[in-house]
Amino acid sequence: MNVLITGSTGMVGKSVLYECIKDDRIKKIYLINRSSINIINNKVEEFIEIDFTKINKLKNRIDKIDACFHCMGITSFGHKSNYYYKVTFEMTKILTDFVFQVNPKAIMTYVSGEGTSKTEKSKIYWANVKGKAENYILNKGLKDAYMIRLGLLIPENGIKAKTKLYNIFYSVMRPFYPLMKKIPSITTSSKLGLAMINLFFFPDHKKYINNKRINILSSKHIKIE
Repeated sequence: MNVLITGSTGMVGKSVLYECIKDDRIKKIYLINRSSINIINNKVEEFIEIDFTKINKLKNRIDKIDACFHCMGITSFGHKSNYYYKVTFEMTKILTDFVFQVNPKAIMTYVSGEGTSKTEKSKIYWANVKGKAENYILNKGLKDAYMIRLGLLIPENGIKAKTKLYNIFYSVMRPFYPLMKKIPSITTSSKLGLAMINLFFFPDHKKYINNKRINILSSKHIKIE
């Protein structure tokens, strides 16, 4: 299985990348980043592209994708609405079109968030924009697609958030991690990565995947094997 990952310099994308590196089912990992993650691994091939709108030039270099894990994203807090729209919807549209052109039989998994609006009629701006991105992926015509409605995520393996405020939150909450991991509505970075990989091998009837579903999906390969 060959995968393409976006946003691997961030907490969510890095979580997925680490699991892909460890997983023997993954043979090749393509990364598209704006800055290097500085990971050296035989599986990994990284492409640095500051202007994400120009990724089409990579078609001849990324010639086989079985799955795309779209983890790139920004918080709406502190960003102007037009920039948030560009990153969240327009770049997602470009990536989805790219994946479809490379392999229309690929699956695409998009890390969205709790509260995203399927109808795009929420009073909350970011919920509508994410909903628009979700709907574009789901309606593109790929073999399959899943929307990860991620809630509270506990980082593992030394992974940290790029946002300072989030890191402060995680530092305060760290003593409570053992208890929090027992709560079904909370998931971990390793379970997130495993769930996304498993969705390729064990297709799910649900297209909107919340934390509870992530926790279930993360162990599917263990139960089967």
